[in-house]
Amino acid sequence: MGTYEVTKMEEIFQRLADQLYEKNPSLSIDEARTWVELLWEDFEVTRAKAGHEYQGKQLTEQIVTQWINHYGAKLHEFAANNPKYKDMLTRKRPLN
Repeated sequence: MGTYEVTKMEEIFQRLADQLYEKNPSLSIDEARTWVELLWEDFEVTRAKAGHEYQGKQLTEQIVTQWINHYGAKLHEFAANNPKYKDMLTRKRPLN
């Protein structure tokens, strides 16, 4: 992936993290960013495992945006009840 593509992905992730942060004041901006990355990866991996052809980051962005709009306010509750995500969020937090 070229520098332009990396920069573009960073912009998309940050924009989605900002949206999630606005929806869920229980999350820090870093936690929102981690959630966005986890949701993005989960969607793309699940589609690939199901044998679907890759349809680009636009589709993934659309789906993650829908998930943020529908579930964003309660994602912190989901993590509390799901050890897999709780562990991932804990590991991805930046070291202070």
